[in-house]
Amino acid sequence: MKPAAAARTRELRLYELDGELATLRAGRDDTLSEAERCRLLVALAWHERERNTPQALARAEAAEQALAATPALPADEGAALRRRLSLTRLDALRLHGRFAEGLPLAAELLVEAAAAQDWLACADSAWLKSLLHSGAGQMDDSCAALEQAIVWAERAGDRTRQWIFECSLARSAGLQNREAAELRWGQHFPAKLSGLHASAAVLIELYQGYRALRARDLKLAVRRFSVLIQPLQAAGFVREAINTLGNLGSAFNDLNDPESALEWMERGLDMARASGWSTSLGGCLMQMGETLRRLGRLELARSLLDEGTQIFAPQPDSRNYAVCLSYQGLLSLDLGEGQRALNYFEALDRHPGGYLDLRRNARRGHARALLLLGQLEPARQMASEDLARAEAEGAAEAEVELRMVLAQIAQQDPGPNGRAQALQQLELARERAQSIAGNKDSAELLAALAQAYAGTGRYREAFETSQLAANARANMLGRSSADRVEALQLRHLNENARSEAQHLQDMAEAERQKAALMQRNSLTLEKLGLIGLELTQHLELGSIFDALSRHIPALLDARAFEIYLLDEDGESLNSVFGLEDGQPLPHDCIALSDTDSNAARCARERRELSVHLAADGSDPSQVPGTMRTLSAMFAPLLIQERLLGVVTVQSPQAQAYGEHERMVFRSLNAFTAIALDNAHAYRRLQQAQSQLVAKEKLAALGSLVAGIAHELNTPLGNSLLMASTLEQRSREVEQAAEAKSLRRSELEVFLRETQSVARLIMQGLQTAAELITSFKQVAVDRTAEQRRLFDLALLCEQVTATLQAGIRNKGHRLELQVPEGLLLNSFPGPLGQVLSNLVNNAMLHGFGARRGGLMHLSARPLKDGRVELRFRDDGVGISAAHAGRVFEPFFTTKFGQGGSGLGLSISHNIVSSLLGGSLALDPAPGPGCCFVLCLPLQAPEARAREEPGSADAAAL
Repeated sequence: MKPAAAARTRELRLYELDGELATLRAGRDDTLSEAERCRLLVALAWHERERNTPQALARAEAAEQALAATPALPADEGAALRRRLSLTRLDALRLHGRFAEGLPLAAELLVEAAAAQDWLACADSAWLKSLLHSGAGQMDDSCAALEQAIVWAERAGDRTRQWIFECSLARSAGLQNREAAELRWGQHFPAKLSGLHASAAVLIELYQGYRALRARDLKLAVRRFSVLIQPLQAAGFVREAINTLGNLGSAFNDLNDPESALEWMERGLDMARASGWSTSLGGCLMQMGETLRRLGRLELARSLLDEGTQIFAPQPDSRNYAVCLSYQGLLSLDLGEGQRALNYFEALDRHPGGYLDLRRNARRGHARALLLLGQLEPARQMASEDLARAEAEGAAEAEVELRMVLAQIAQQDPGPNGRAQALQQLELARERAQSIAGNKDSAELLAALAQAYAGTGRYREAFETSQLAANARANMLGRSSADRVEALQLRHLNENARSEAQHLQDMAEAERQKAALMQRNSLTLEKLGLIGLELTQHLELGSIFDALSRHIPALLDARAFEIYLLDEDGESLNSVFGLEDGQPLPHDCIALSDTDSNAARCARERRELSVHLAADGSDPSQVPGTMRTLSAMFAPLLIQERLLGVVTVQSPQAQAYGEHERMVFRSLNAFTAIALDNAHAYRRLQQAQSQLVAKEKLAALGSLVAGIAHELNTPLGNSLLMASTLEQRSREVEQAAEAKSLRRSELEVFLRETQSVARLIMQGLQTAAELITSFKQVAVDRTAEQRRLFDLALLCEQVTATLQAGIRNKGHRLELQVPEGLLLNSFPGPLGQVLSNLVNNAMLHGFGARRGGLMHLSARPLKDGRVELRFRDDGVGISAAHAGRVFEPFFTTKFGQGGSGLGLSISHNIVSSLLGGSLALDPAPGPGCCFVLCLPLQAPEARAREEPGSADAAAL
């Protein structure tokens, strides 16, 4: 990875632009070190968390594994990268609405980051903690965590993060108290954003859109929101983009343009479904349900609101659930379901979130629900209490609506003062409405007031007020039409802006693709150079084919590829390797004169072929029963003018190979030809070497036979001499007995001689039998041995006990230093034989006739699942000239003196084959010699050879 790219992985902004992320993704290649790969995976996981949450989590898992396998990273950097991965997973919990699960993890991360003085991780932990609190409906805790995050970001010197956190805090404050939030944050953010990072600039623009929305400046809100969707997505704010689409729909709905409202909301709903985040999906469902309610499509609205409420029910303290209750209550009122509406508004009034706007809605809805149920006195009491709160809070609009509710209650009161009370409330409502800045007379309020005047006999006021109501209704229709026209103009402007933005985006994408192509070609050439180096380093066909099977599918659309080599007579092409969909292709032979074969044509013409085949499979070069091929490339494997064979790649896609692919294929062919030619030369060299080795083996075999004959000659010769002597003496005794001249003393002498001769014969034959048995042990029969779990210390003690008598008789000592608890699942019998051979070898060769020799056997565990045994003696040692031959069969310096030359050879064979370890002579200087055994704690299993299976299908 280039230094600039490495620096980008360490910066790790809170959000990053698509272009920077594309650069990071392009930085993945085989040339990265393990440490660079870890940093890159962490950066990709962090910046993809909203763009593709499952992929980000998969990258986080891969990064964890890479970190565990990369000890070269400094400890503090490795810890920082792991904290970033934990933050990535924590944000995924937030996006999926698992707030209760994420909050304790956020607190733990914050403590850990603070202890490590990782201020950026502190800032991000506090920021995520605030979002989790907000999702759980704990707004005070959320704002407190945001204040903390701003402090941490300032300590880290990251102004971009500060801007983002301050925007979040300003929006949260606006949800609780718009007037107070406006005082603190209204003029806080800069008007010129050119010097800010795009992620901060787009959030500040978004905040200004929310300010306009809460101030009921819907047209300004629409203008701001509509141009922010694409920048939000480009900066990685996918969840904010979904929310903004929903808010755009709400603004268009208030502008009396439900068609545009539903269009924006449907875009948000589609994006929410694609994200897989239930909370975003629930929010979109709620907004669409409320829009449909206002359009009078009440049943469909109920369906959507019920689905949204079900999503947020597990988060009863969240603002989203409070909004669900408010929308459900309003829908129930419209459906005339008073009790159901009352239940929703009571639940909303008990909600712990403290959202002032929703609590006011709950009060008004509560009174209307009681009125709908005919409970006039509770309704009057509830509306009066809510009116007192609204007056104390200065909520003029709420006061007007509540007085209208009190008027409705009074009108239904059968008492004599009902109408007068209703009129009084309506007059007070109009008076309060007129005090609101920019207020336009409400047609609904004026109509109710006119009706109240008429009910009390004040017909002149009733007529005048009804005229005002008519004018207000006309003005309202005019404003509604104007809003509708404005909405249509906004839609037109948005469509033009979207078209222009799309045009600019297309131009930018074309430039990006051009730059990416240049970078791709550069990276491809660099990668091809590395692949060529790897291919030409291999000298075996299997390794070359394995490398090609890994690299070709990664560089080309090659569902099938095959390599043909020219036979010795140059008349045909024989397939030596091929894969189709990862499965081996059966061997094939193509005559060079075959006119239907593209491979043969390529070999004859010695030039590249790019072939486009018929989709119906009618091309004669298409092999029936194989993959339907629509695109194929063939190239000759040439070393100067000498043809080695042909290679082909094939794809089921039409027009799969362009100029870039042909360049890659051409380069791979050149490297493959060199590698195959090198392998062919190496194979010829190996054949010559094999012939030399065979000659050496024959010479060794002759030496082996001579050694066996020499060693058996003495005991068998002695036995034969004694047998012939016994035969001659037996004949003499028999003749004396027949002549009746055999004396008793002669018979006794003969019997003594017979016993002595028989003993000598038995000794000679026994020596020969032991020699033959030892010779047979050179090839250890694995199947005859029994494996079990045993303690190494106990085995060594048992072997020592069986040898102790012989050791004491010769005046030597054997010391053990083997710790208990070293358990091996292996073959104790053969291992005991190896130890016995080492002891006997030391006594025979190391000590000779000397007494007082010392032998030492020790063991220690190794970290890689093995155990090391060292057997040392203080004998005469082994000369440098003999050290390299001590494990050869029948090599001994004691021929005729009790040495057969098989002990160490048998031991080496047992250790390396059956026990799966190694036996070596320690070359370190010192008195005597030292043999080192390295054994696995788990002896290997016997492996059965498997013949590779053939695969179906063949390429062209």
